[in-house]
Amino acid sequence: MKLRIWLALLSIYIIWGSTYLGIRFAVETIPPFLMAAARFLTAGGILFVWRRLAGDPLPTRKELKAASIMGLFLLLGGNGLVSWSEQHVPSGVAALVVAAAPLWMVLIDLFLPGVRSRLNWLMAGGVLMGFGGVVLLLLRGDLLGGSGVDPIGGAALLAATLLWSIGSIYGREAPTPESPLMGTSLEMLAGGSGLLLFGSLTGEWSRLHLDNVSTRSLLSLAYLILFGALVAFSAYSWLLRVAPTPLVATYAYVNPLIAILIGNLLAGEALTPRVLISAIVIISAVVIINWGRMRLNAPVSLQVPAAED
Repeated sequence: MKLRIWLALLSIYIIWGSTYLGIRFAVETIPPFLMAAARFLTAGGILFVWRRLAGDPLPTRKELKAASIMGLFLLLGGNGLVSWSEQHVPSGVAALVVAAAPLWMVLIDLFLPGVRSRLNWLMAGGVLMGFGGVVLLLLRGDLLGGSGVDPIGGAALLAATLLWSIGSIYGREAPTPESPLMGTSLEMLAGGSGLLLFGSLTGEWSRLHLDNVSTRSLLSLAYLILFGALVAFSAYSWLLRVAPTPLVATYAYVNPLIAILIGNLLAGEALTPRVLISAIVIISAVVIINWGRMRLNAPVSLQVPAAED
């Protein structure tokens, strides 16, 4: 059992860490929102049929409504904007900004009834430290061997993490199906439908030319569907049932590092001191925030980061 747990955890580390580069390759020749729509509608449909054949009941109206809201925030708002931003921002940078989503969640908690007392000095320090790392990463100008990133792409990433955080916080108390994979399939179908509609309204169909879609983009899309969604989500769902939650949660720290390494090795993305220092600061800040949460016994969201969901 221990070997199976570590193999499943390793698969999540590598697969979800590599999806950021997969998104970058996919949007090279496929419009981002239509690409993400194809990804989640296909994966969500397969998951839904699988879970129904496995005996999972149909969702209630409340469960369907909650899954739709979460899917729109997490996938349309979160993953959709990450996909769009990777037309302008390196995949490793995108992974680091997404990893900072817990910073937004702490700030949002301050405005929710009955949650203010959950903030302690560890969490406050982690938030300040984390946003400092994000500013260092995104700030324009030559600094520590890097020149920053495209400001519009950076703004899209920050918006993506904010929307992701709102959806994750909503999901804490939302009614969800007993089967995690059934709930995931509903979120994917709702989010994928929202992505398809948004892509259509923004004119992406006119920019989709099938003759110009590269083999690399198609293979990347297939990888995102098969491995990024179906294989990794199945492993994640199984791990939540059989492994300690803090162990499973380590994917949030490892995935950005995997994304940076893979982006450098396979796409030649710059691995500058600026990126490395930002990575250390942001990931350390998230560790500190989660440590502070555990000390207060506050709920910790295990929602998958925006690019992998």
